[in-house]
Parts: sequence; structure tokens; C-alpha cells
Amino acid sequence: MPESLSAPIQYTKGIGPKRARAFEEAGIKSVEDALYFFPRRYQDRRVLTRVAGVAPGETVSVAVTIQACQARESFRRRGFRLLEVRASDETGSLTAVWFNQPYLRSYFKTGRRLLLFGKAELYKDRLQLTAPDFEILEEEDGALPGPGGILPVYALPRGLSQRLMRRVMERLLNASLPLLKETLPYDVRRRRALLNIAQSLRFIHFPETPDQQRQAYVRLAFEEFFLFQLPVLLRRHSRRRRRGIAFRIDTGALAGVQAALPFTLTGAQRRVFAEITRDMAAREPMQRLLQGDVGSGKTIVATLAALVAAANGCQTAFLVPTEILAQQHFELLKTFFSTDSHRPRVRLGLLTSSLTPKEKKKALGEVRRGRVDIVIGTHALIQQKVAFHKLGLVVIDEQHKFGVAQRGLLRQKGIDPDVIIMTATPIPRTLSLTLYGDLDVSVIDEMPPGRGAVTTHLFSSQARRGVYDRVRTQVAAGRQAYFVYPVIEENPRLELQSAKRMFRELGQGPFKGLRLGLVHGRLAKDAQQDVMRRFHKGQIDILVATTVLEVGIDVPNATAMVVDNADRFGLSQLHQMRGRVGRGPHGSCCYLIADPATDEGRRRLQAMAAYPDGFRIAEEDLKIRGPGEFFGERQHGLTELRLADPLKQMHLLKAAREDAVRLLRDDPFLESRIHQELKAALYRRFPEFEKFLEVG
Repeated sequence: MPESLSAPIQYTKGIGPKRARAFEEAGIKSVEDALYFFPRRYQDRRVLTRVAGVAPGETVSVAVTIQACQARESFRRRGFRLLEVRASDETGSLTAVWFNQPYLRSYFKTGRRLLLFGKAELYKDRLQLTAPDFEILEEEDGALPGPGGILPVYALPRGLSQRLMRRVMERLLNASLPLLKETLPYDVRRRRALLNIAQSLRFIHFPETPDQQRQAYVRLAFEEFFLFQLPVLLRRHSRRRRRGIAFRIDTGALAGVQAALPFTLTGAQRRVFAEITRDMAAREPMQRLLQGDVGSGKTIVATLAALVAAANGCQTAFLVPTEILAQQHFELLKTFFSTDSHRPRVRLGLLTSSLTPKEKKKALGEVRRGRVDIVIGTHALIQQKVAFHKLGLVVIDEQHKFGVAQRGLLRQKGIDPDVIIMTATPIPRTLSLTLYGDLDVSVIDEMPPGRGAVTTHLFSSQARRGVYDRVRTQVAAGRQAYFVYPVIEENPRLELQSAKRMFRELGQGPFKGLRLGLVHGRLAKDAQQDVMRRFHKGQIDILVATTVLEVGIDVPNATAMVVDNADRFGLSQLHQMRGRVGRGPHGSCCYLIADPATDEGRRRLQAMAAYPDGFRIAEEDLKIRGPGEFFGERQHGLTELRLADPLKQMHLLKAAREDAVRLLRDDPFLESRIHQELKAALYRRFPEFEKFLEVG
């Protein structure tokens, strides 16, 4: 029996040093990690189906005897080895196949009995299970549910079987449940009719009935939401106790600046800017999330906020994820803050890792002495040696590219500066208000006029020549095009087009005679910038690239975006890349080339073709991928949402938030004795929020 839940997993019976390394690769280092490593699904084996009763399309559990086993090359996919097992019961026979798992052959001996669990299909008029889960029925283990029960199915650590994983989990549960301490306060559990923690962990791993599993799921999901909401609320309460800069807002000067712009702000931009200036005028530090679709004009709104800071003698730090984007913002703002007497005179600075030591030393000195009003930079901005004269505003572009800790480091370079966090990956408003409960949310939901429409078309890889013909037609009309690939160089294990190879093939084949450029993440920064500069000036017709184009590139003359192997990208990435075209007055097209092998891949591409709106895309992305991947687990503590799904369980999330608000109203610093286990859980899971639990 382990002495504590923090005991290393290595010392659990049946694991040892070698298996412990596999567990650690899966994020399981301690006994507690293992208890919270939940099944990804279940096999309901309470009813075994006879082979004769198996219908194509059904997910079934069948007990069969192996008749033969052979390994051969797959006819479906070149380079894939196929292991084929013929098996039967007294009512009929079927085939089970596994791809690229030759080691399984040692398990599948003629005459051995198997329990197979998977989806049945017809292949060449034969009944087949493709890559089913299996159990060898010769080995009985009375401590675990056998055929006829409900078995957990885990995302297995490398080299482990489901059978071993279940045996380890059973032992850990039996030994560790007495060590568990309840985190949820009793009054919360009673109000919501929730199981205790020991029952919940037992039933989530080994339920005897579906209702037990459901109750455990609700309890554990509620706890995840509850523990997530407390730090969010505590952070908001902490901000309200702090004193920031109350900026003076010169409405007359701002009106003059807006009148001097070469375009008119949209109604949504004006509304959001009014919300920002209202926050900046208050003493409480601003923490505002600015959402807006690709090309909606978030940057100009943030720039106007930077002007307010500059007029008050304060500096603005503009943090962006890539050097290409930093350089582009710098050039754009240089044009905006020109020497024209009608434009404001603001001193700009650029700070990136590719600056020479001499350039970096000069830039750092100017920022420190207050000779720069707005400094634009990448991660170089958050380095320790960067010091500001008076930092009053922090603008973070593409916030999902930065972790919470990174954002905090930049904010700490001033005395409670105002913060604008921008994202072009919008989420449903009710969901954002709940998950970003410590932030005020603004949405630019209107696109600037004069933009050409963008249509999206799906093509199979066999039809790529048709795409090339369309692109050539657009280039002949004086337009430019992007070609995006998922990898830089070929990988023999991946059947993917690579940027380097396709750059050569496109230039020598379908686009011979045109001017092509290549840009990717391994290219030297100055070389990247040179290629982008030439493309922006129209000196390159077709730009071949990887996902370095995902954010911020603005070339109005580019009207064609071709994404090859598009099923290898998420919806958010595809939408960002599509946003690189349609930035001028010309109609534009996005061509997605793919042969998706999964339903999820097909759904993603169909959503891209169906919906041009980023908010609708975001909703579809949440439905398809789930919240952890959508938001980026590292960014928002969503690694803790292992079970909970904010989109599907909004009612549960709201209930958890209500209870968190109620608890903090009665005990705002968690000082009560009955909340000490809860406080300890917060310290373990969200150590960065410890300072928010301090009184005063």
C-alpha cells in the first residue's frame, strides 16, 4: 500500500523502473496521476454477440477461436504491413486485421480463444473487424471484470496492454482510496447531489452499471469546473484590489487621429475602442480580451489604445508570436506614424532575437530610457534584461501562442499596466465569459468594407492539376498565390507533401516561368524577411510555405491560398491561413487539397467549405476536437479539464461557477478550516494563483 498519493508510480506492484518510464511519458508519475488517468471509453461486454448475429456498422463484442494468422503487404496502403486473423465461433467466421503491428503475431496462435471488441464492416464480402481491441481468454483474472462486464479502455502508455493497465488500476484503487481526501465542500456535494471522491474514482474506472459511470463522470467533471473557476474568480478579485494607471482620455485629439486615418473605422471598432478607453480611464488595471475574426481590424484598435498611453507619457509593449509578424507590424505602424503633420508622432522600437548584439543593445537602451513609445517584439520582449521606463499598456497578439506565465512576465515589467489580449480564434461569447471570467471581453463582429469575398473549395489529391490551372489563371491576371504544406522536408514515415520538394516541382512543372519563393521556420530570419518583402512588393508570384503564414501576413494582391494535405491541420489553423487572402478588393479562393482518412478530418474540411465566419468555425472546432485541444491546454489550465467539456456541459459549468462565487463570497481567502483541503488542491494544481489567496 502506498504511503501517500504522491508516491512514485514505479513502486506500484507490477510496474518497476522500465514500465515506470512508459507511464511517465504518458504523464503518470505518481499514484495520484494514475487515479486521475481516466478511461477514454468503455467496452460494454455484458452482451456477447454471436458471429452470425454481427451486422456491418455495429460495434460488437465477440468471443472467437483463432483458425489462422498471416502477415502480408496491405493492398490498400503501400508500405503498410497487415496482420490478418481468421477466427470463428460455432455460428460463423470473421476476419480481424491490424496494420503495422507485427509483434501481435506472437499472441495470435491457432486454437487460442480471443475476445474481440470493435466495429464490424464488410470487406470483399467478408465480415471484418479493423484494429479491434482484444483479450486473450486463456488467461483469467478474477480481480477484474471478465466477459460480460463493463471494461475501461485507456489511451495506453507505450508498450502496455489494456489488460495490464486494468490490473494496475485495480490494485491502485484498492490500495489508495483510503488515502483520498475530499476536496469539494460537503454543502456543495449535498446541493448538487454528487458522489464522494472515493466512489467517483472507483466508478469512473470500473463501473458496474452505466448509471454508476454517469454519476462518477458528473461528479468529477463538476470538480474540474469548480477548481478551474476558483482561480479565475480569485484572479479577478485580486485585480480589483490593485491600483493601476488612470489614463486621461483626450477625446478631441483621438477624434483628430481617427479622422486622419486613410480609412473609416467600422461601427464595431468604434464600439470596442470606447470600451477600451473606458477601462483605461479607470484606476483598476484593464484586463480585456479582444476577439475578432481574421482581418477585422483588431490591430488598429490596439494601436489607438497605444496612442492613449503615449499621450499620457507611458510606453506600450506589443507582443507577437513571430518575427515576420513583428516586422510587418513595425512597418505598418511606421507608415501610420509618419512625419505627416496630420498624423501623430510616436517613437517606435523593434525587439526580436535576430537583431545583432549592437542593435539589441541600442534598442534595450532606448526602451529603458523612455525614448520609445511603442516597442514591438517577439519572446525577446519578456527576457529578464528588458526594462521599461514606464510601461503602461501591454498588447498581446495571437494570445493562444503564449502561455499564462509568459504573459505574466511581460505584465510584471510595469506597475499593473493595462492589458489587451487579442485573438483571431473566437469562441462563443457565453463560453468566453465563463472560461475567461477574469477578463472583460470585447468582440469586433464586423468586417471592414471593400474586402473581396473568399470562397473555399475542396479537392482530392488526384484533382490537384485542376487547382494548379485555377491558380495560374489568377496569376496571369496579375494576382499572387500561397501554397502551404504541413512539413518542410519529406519524411519516409509520413505520406505528406513537403514544402521544399513541392517548391522544386511546382517551379519546374506547372508554374515554370513564374517567380516562386520559399519560406519556412528553419530559414534564417533575415532570409524569411527578404522573401516576404519581395512577395509583398509583387516580385514573387507564388509563395511556397509552411505554417509560418498562419498569422499576420497582409498582402492585398494575394487572392489564392492552396493548402495541401489540408486534413493535417486543425480548423483554427485552416481559418487563419484562409485569412491571408481576401485582404484586398479582389475576389479570392481557398483551395483545400486532401484525402481525409477519418470522419473527423472530413468534418473539419466540410466545415471550412461551409462557413466563412470565424465564430461558426470556432463552434464547429469545439464540437469536433473538444475544449482541451481547441483552447490549447497549456494556455488556460485546461489540462485539468480531463473529463469536463465546456461546450456540452455548459449547465454544469455554470453551476460550478455559481458555487465558486458563493464560496468566495463567504470565505474570500479560503481561510476557513473546512476549506483547507480545497486550498491545498488549488496550490497543487495552480501554483501561480497562490498569491491571489493572500489576504489584503
